[in-house]
Amino acid sequence: MILTPEQTAAVSSWVAAGDNLSVIQKKLREQFNVAMTYMDVRFLVDDLNLQLKDPPKKVDTSDVSKTPDKDSPVPPAAADGDDLPPEDDVADAPAAGGGSVTVSVDGVTLIPGAIASGEVTFSDGVTGKWIIDNQGRPGFTKISKPGYRPNPTDAQSFMRQLEAELQKKGL
Repeated sequence: MILTPEQTAAVSSWVAAGDNLSVIQKKLREQFNVAMTYMDVRFLVDDLNLQLKDPPKKVDTSDVSKTPDKDSPVPPAAADGDDLPPEDDVADAPAAGGGSVTVSVDGVTLIPGAIASGEVTFSDGVTGKWIIDNQGRPGFTKISKPGYRPNPTDAQSFMRQLEAELQKKGL
């Protein structure tokens, strides 16, 4: 289907405004009486060399792995695990209070829905088991102290070390 220059300009402005394909499909039908399938709208956007915007990531403020760095929001994991395999790699980094945060990555991940798992020990001695779910979201499955929240320095150190360790593993 060939669109008029006015319709093409409208589609371009909708994409620039952050509309997704289904919204664009609906607007074409409502404003121009042009009925297109979802796939046709996808091809149209591609043919016009337009780039869809990713929706903003939502951050759960109750997530214990949330860091104060607003450039890297961390959504929670939605999995629960029991026994994890033994640790494989360990990395240390200095943290507040003279201690260190230790992150290990399991050699094999046996938790359904998880792509990686491991253990963490925070600078104050609290331990936990973490996972990365199949959507790439980190979270904890077990923490040795109920209701524990690591201090901001420990949380940042944990996230940095976790990222470094997963990159070493090619994840």
